[in-house]
Amino acid sequence: MNMATHELLTASSEHALNMTAAFIGGMVVAGLLIWAVPVGMRLMDKDTGHPRPEEQPKLPDGGPVREIREQREPDEVPIVNGGPRLMPYELHHANTRTCKDQSRRRWQPGSSGSFGSGGLGHV
Repeated sequence: MNMATHELLTASSEHALNMTAAFIGGMVVAGLLIWAVPVGMRLMDKDTGHPRPEEQPKLPDGGPVREIREQREPDEVPIVNGGPRLMPYELHHANTRTCKDQSRRRWQPGSSGSFGSGGLGHV
């Protein structure tokens, strides 16, 4: 046998070995996937059932909760100079409070553009 024939035989047997290994690997993966289906079904059967109709959440007596629209203003932490420092329990739970003036602010020509971007202003 010459060198070229030997290389061809080696390449073809190596190729066949790789193809066989890939086929066996694919069969293993397919077998694991098929095995996983009945195992998952058994686990689903052991799982607790859905809540009964009487255990479902109910609407409040006053009906569904509606959206509340109100104007808010910042509730800033007061600056205490020279006095006792504020403790965490003296602070509010929210950083805003209901504004005294509940009239809705409207856009006016010449004021800033949308979202405070400045816009063109007076042209």
